[in-house]
Amino acid sequence: MMGKGRNHAPFKTSEKIGGRGLKQKRKGLLNEEVLTTWLFLLPALLVVIVAVLIPLCNSFILSFQKVRINVPDFEPQFVGFQNYARMLEDPVFKRSVQNTVVFALVSVPIELVLGMVIAMMLSGDGKGARIMRSVMLIPMIMAPVAAGTMWRMMLDKNTGIINYLVSLAGIPAVDWLGNPIMAMVSIIMVDVWRMTPWFALLLISGIKSISGDTIEAALVDGASKWQCFWHVILPQLYRVLVLVLMMRTIDAFKVFDIVFVMTGGGPGMATEMLPNYIYAQGLRYFDAGYAAALALVFIAAMALLSGAFILVRNRRKQDE
Repeated sequence: MMGKGRNHAPFKTSEKIGGRGLKQKRKGLLNEEVLTTWLFLLPALLVVIVAVLIPLCNSFILSFQKVRINVPDFEPQFVGFQNYARMLEDPVFKRSVQNTVVFALVSVPIELVLGMVIAMMLSGDGKGARIMRSVMLIPMIMAPVAAGTMWRMMLDKNTGIINYLVSLAGIPAVDWLGNPIMAMVSIIMVDVWRMTPWFALLLISGIKSISGDTIEAALVDGASKWQCFWHVILPQLYRVLVLVLMMRTIDAFKVFDIVFVMTGGGPGMATEMLPNYIYAQGLRYFDAGYAAALALVFIAAMALLSGAFILVRNRRKQDE
């Protein structure tokens, strides 16, 4: 028995040594993969540091100072939280926030509903659907400045084609960009025209990812088309919808180009958006400190909004 034990001992020892060697080899390969991953990420991280983190830190410092960038040799003055306190008493800031919220809360739901309708209509593989999906890209790929300029000319009270078409129906000319209410309606209308195709294309990709067997089974069981959409298609599009809504809502709060080109924030302050107001404070009135404080508050609000969407999405995952 002792002889047998002595004969097996070397094999056990060699197995242990072999196991340790295999673990060390795997650990070495893992370290090499991690190093390779970080080397590939390094250029992107450097861009983020130079283009995002450094300017953000500089803006944070600037927000506590009074800086006039149009005055030569102006010495920055530390003012503490004065720039942030100024927002609470700034009526233009409050109006710009109100306009931005109204714009986002009205335009995004309209784009979502229209995008869903178009997606359901064009999710097939027919030739007509493929052609329409290509044509639908035209508003989305146009530069916002070009689209805004085109619509500003079309909505002109005296020479615009929109009022000409309206006059054919016997309706008097509408001051689309001169009336405070109609100016906001016009901005929302142009944004819906531009961004509805974006919703539609992403939702089409989500619909195509749903198994056709699931839909067919629901129809065979007697479900109507509306019930099939509401109870089969929509729940499976939940993750896509949350992601698309998050991206589009944040993008809607950042609206700048169309407003700048079409109305410039007017008439009065009817279409003054927060990004336009930040631009005006920094590059029109040259108050860099206040503009930096406004920008940081805007970034913080967008971060909280993104966090809310992510929280909703994660809760749904937990429920599943």
